[in-house]
Amino acid sequence: MNAGNAVYDPDWQDRYSDMITTARKAVSHVRHGQRVFLGTGCGEPVQLVKALTDRAGELADVEIIHLITQGDAPYACKRLADCFSVNSFFIGANVRDHIQEGLGHYTPILLSDIPQIFKSGKIPLDVVMIQVSPPDMRGKVSLGISVDIVKSAAENGSLVIAQVNPMMPRTMGDSFLDVYDLDILVPITAPLIEREANQSTEVTRKIGEYIASLVEDGSTLEFGIGTIPQTLMECLKDKHDLGIHTEMLSDGIIDLIESGAVTGRRKSADVGKIVASFCMGTRRLYDYIDNNPLFCFRPTEYVNDSFVIGRQYKMVAVNTALQIDLTGQVCADSLGSKFYSGIGGQVDFNRGAARSKGGKAIIAMQSTALDGKVSRIVPRLTPGGGVVTSRGEVHYVVTEYGIAYLHGKSVQERCLGLISIAHPHFRELLLKDAIDAKFIRQEMSDVEGRFMVATQDMKTSFLLDNGTQINFRHVHPTDLPAMRDLLYALSQETVYYRFMTRSKRFAHSQIQNFVYVDHRKDVAIVATVPEASGDMIIAIGRYYLDDLTNRAEVAFVVLDQWQNKGIGTFLFRYLAEVAKRSGIAGFTAEVLIDNKRMQAIFNNSSFKVESLREDDVCRFKIEFA
Repeated sequence: MNAGNAVYDPDWQDRYSDMITTARKAVSHVRHGQRVFLGTGCGEPVQLVKALTDRAGELADVEIIHLITQGDAPYACKRLADCFSVNSFFIGANVRDHIQEGLGHYTPILLSDIPQIFKSGKIPLDVVMIQVSPPDMRGKVSLGISVDIVKSAAENGSLVIAQVNPMMPRTMGDSFLDVYDLDILVPITAPLIEREANQSTEVTRKIGEYIASLVEDGSTLEFGIGTIPQTLMECLKDKHDLGIHTEMLSDGIIDLIESGAVTGRRKSADVGKIVASFCMGTRRLYDYIDNNPLFCFRPTEYVNDSFVIGRQYKMVAVNTALQIDLTGQVCADSLGSKFYSGIGGQVDFNRGAARSKGGKAIIAMQSTALDGKVSRIVPRLTPGGGVVTSRGEVHYVVTEYGIAYLHGKSVQERCLGLISIAHPHFRELLLKDAIDAKFIRQEMSDVEGRFMVATQDMKTSFLLDNGTQINFRHVHPTDLPAMRDLLYALSQETVYYRFMTRSKRFAHSQIQNFVYVDHRKDVAIVATVPEASGDMIIAIGRYYLDDLTNRAEVAFVVLDQWQNKGIGTFLFRYLAEVAKRSGIAGFTAEVLIDNKRMQAIFNNSSFKVESLREDDVCRFKIEFA
């Protein structure tokens, strides 16, 4: 609690007595037809809101405008619809039913654009009601836990009424206003609104772990609103030198900081500082940020500027979605024609992270809704549903079933990648819908009940010195006979080097597993030469992704008579390109000590290679970056 904090002017009520009044008298200045802005989130001036609502019978057509708020929203009820009209930039639970019933309004807009529409006068603010800390000895008040668009509103409002609360934390950064920039002061000592974080579940924990596998040491993170971003914090405690540049903070940030994972020392801007624009949490968080120089609270026009975000090295933006279609269109603000939340900062941070060197823009969501009854990955968005992040701007999509990387991918690749991370109950239907829509080709149909995620357009070729062209493509289910021929044509030595066994006996299920792969986690590329009866497979390369490390184990084999021609080297490079295109960080491999040719392929690659010998095996770690 700040009441005894020495930074406050103990005589501020005497010094500014001519500005002080009661809540009831303060809101008496509101007139019919005016637009009234309310402070954001847990910083909402609850007592001012109550006093204004108490005047409902005296007022008509007052527009209440805000971002997300956490109070009871007593103005948002049908009985008072003639008195107050709600207009929200981001729909919270307290006004959702009101707006969905058509009694209030939703203004879809990028969060980064809101300050400018205040400043330009496109949305003039007649009255601004906010909550601040008491003035300090310099006459400065802090906006505390809600700086975001509140600072711009206060700077551009015609009449600014401030609820002055000693329980409001004094946050550092660009969070201060001069007391004379306010018009009316209403001293009120009252607890701030608190918001307990939702408990993580097994599903959100899996999603958090997948996202954590994408987060490299030294990354700077943004955590969007929702259970998934907050659960992610629990999964990052073994990381090093993380930075934070985010709209919102919750209680989870405290444990992440105290784990030692957050230092900010490798940030490109605001080095060593945790940058945020508002927080919604409990008193534990509010006390933690109070006068804490580690935190730098700044307004939305800075925090959500995609160019500012993009200047951060390895910027990772994590936002959530309600629905995504098979082409990659993300709906995050509506359920069909019913508006549910808002655009918020998703587009701002998605674009910023995409610009960042080494950055990652991530959309995360549970694979299903309504207790598993419906899939969030759909053939097409529910009619009326709006696109928040376009298909051209989506990069990573994460569910509890894994990671799909969409950026730069064809519609077919997107479909297959998204179906592979959909709930298994819906994959067959999604595949059928994708085929019916001509998003993917007919031969991508399910094979013996097993879903395939192969792309037929990822083909390349390699010309040998003698002019022979070797073709490379994904393995097909129809390659089973040719795969059997390849395996049984290998020499005893090649079998030993590849499979670490002297046996040349291959069960049918083993051969089948080479061609029935999911083409996302388990990728198989074959090298072929044409024959009259069809392609002859002369080599196969394969990797298997470990989602939790975001690295894949790689192995490949070349038919003996085609060895020493550069095919293995080309196949390795091609597999690496496929993996990098899917956002995979690197390869691992186990190679027998005697297999010098395979070791040479790894050691002579352009990647960072580490190796460790254990008995008769050499273990490789290959980093693409």
